[in-house]
Amino acid sequence: MIGSRVAILSYRLGTADGVSVTAGQWATALRRLGVRVRTVAGEGRPDVRVRGLAIDARRPPSRRELGSALDGADVVIVENVCSLPMNRAVGEAVADHLAGRSAVLRHHDLPWERERFADVTHWPPDDPAWRHVTINDLARRSLADRRGITATTVYHGFDERPRPDRRERVRARLGVSDQLLVLQPTRAIARKNVPAGLAITAALGGTFWLTGPAEDGFSAELDTLIARSPVPVRRRLPPGVGMADAYAACDAVVLPSSWEGFGLPLIESALHRRPIAVGDFPVARELAAFGFRWFDAADPAPLRSWLADPDPDLLDHNEALARTHFGMDALGRRLGLLLSGDPMCHHAGGRREEGFHGCDCLTA
Repeated sequence: MIGSRVAILSYRLGTADGVSVTAGQWATALRRLGVRVRTVAGEGRPDVRVRGLAIDARRPPSRRELGSALDGADVVIVENVCSLPMNRAVGEAVADHLAGRSAVLRHHDLPWERERFADVTHWPPDDPAWRHVTINDLARRSLADRRGITATTVYHGFDERPRPDRRERVRARLGVSDQLLVLQPTRAIARKNVPAGLAITAALGGTFWLTGPAEDGFSAELDTLIARSPVPVRRRLPPGVGMADAYAACDAVVLPSSWEGFGLPLIESALHRRPIAVGDFPVARELAAFGFRWFDAADPAPLRSWLADPDPDLLDHNEALARTHFGMDALGRRLGLLLSGDPMCHHAGGRREEGFHGCDCLTA
């Protein structure tokens, strides 16, 4: 594997969206394994920009453009472009170019998980030369059931660096002084359930901070929610403030979503030692099986009691689990097994390696 060349391709890379963040995790883990990595995307801050790969591109990239960006790579990792058909023509162009070539299709989202793509029945594409990766077991099973495609679950790996020294400075910039600050580190779209985040914050008596942009036509509804909010609201990240700073500044995290492909704040909050209130979405239940202790977003009272008398044992417990199962070392082991072609377990060295007895591959 040392000296291998990998290209990571997506609609956009190098930004704060979930696909970009977790593609960056793979790039970091692969480089630590001695792999040379090149990022290719239509938007953001990739190593190579191919404008026809952008999610709103009117014309897909040509074979010449794709060849110039990807030729020379031993493996191409496709991040969601051939998963969720946000721009079907782009996905088809990439799939056609990679036919018969070693590639990993990494699926963050699948068509049947979104109402707008419910009629898409022949996607993702498949090829004998490709390997498929899902970011959770729920997607792995549904991909097999709906498309007959065998995939491997590779959970995300985090390399978080807490910034406690930034707490007071960031809070001063937000103008929250001694107020309780509740962080919702998501975009503003319907399934992120911003109304629930506001309601939890109101029950806690705090200030609500939503860091992500409004997308998917949610801007007008968000404006209305903020105008009617019973609590103070802060929006976006101030210039020079990163997500590590946001976690340092907050007192609690909320992720009240109705659906997530993974839910990065579940692990990020643990690594930054912040309590989190979580919605009842399927992948949260899957990850909770590792033993995490989260608060219920539907019942703010226990979190309010904890904040009044914090128990560091809860933070210690969640941090230890996150570092063991979702750290960069764990991701590196999984990717090493995946790229070596180890067929033993659908979890690529994840649950089996770590002794998680819920793995349904242990009977194979």
